[in-house]
Amino acid sequence: MIRHPLDRVFLAYRDELSRIAAYLGNVREIRVEKREEAEGVVKLHNVWVGKAEIPRFAQGILKPESLCWDDFADWYASDKHCNWRLKTRVFTDAVNASGENRLAAEGAGTRVTLKGTLDINLRDIPGVPRILAGTLKPQLESFILAMIKPNLEQTNQAIGRYLDANP
Repeated sequence: MIRHPLDRVFLAYRDELSRIAAYLGNVREIRVEKREEAEGVVKLHNVWVGKAEIPRFAQGILKPESLCWDDFADWYASDKHCNWRLKTRVFTDAVNASGENRLAAEGAGTRVTLKGTLDINLRDIPGVPRILAGTLKPQLESFILAMIKPNLEQTNQAIGRYLDANP
């Protein structure tokens, strides 16, 4: 729940993420790379730059640029929802993450519902021995989820704080 009206929350989510990044503890910045507007849909390509340490088990596979990801989002003003897809900067073909955000008025505030999926196919990653792929997959998925999921959830809190400071 965000204690601000639906229309204002929707616009902040869609149009002001680069300013909201300052309210997210584990995000260094969010850059708008591309914006296209068509009948009732705003298509955005945002780049998120995270702040996290790469765990020891993954340091041979992941580099600091791994902490960036591309967020492709289609925002629909008519029913206040967004379909999104994340693209990692490494192992692009092996990682699939996508989902939907739905915003709905609830009292004087806004309820945001996030749904998403993450799948990693380690067999498509060079240098990962097949025998270890099954063991590493849950650890790598947990690491990526640990970076992405809190950002998605904390974005609601950050938007609330941002709107409190910028009504």
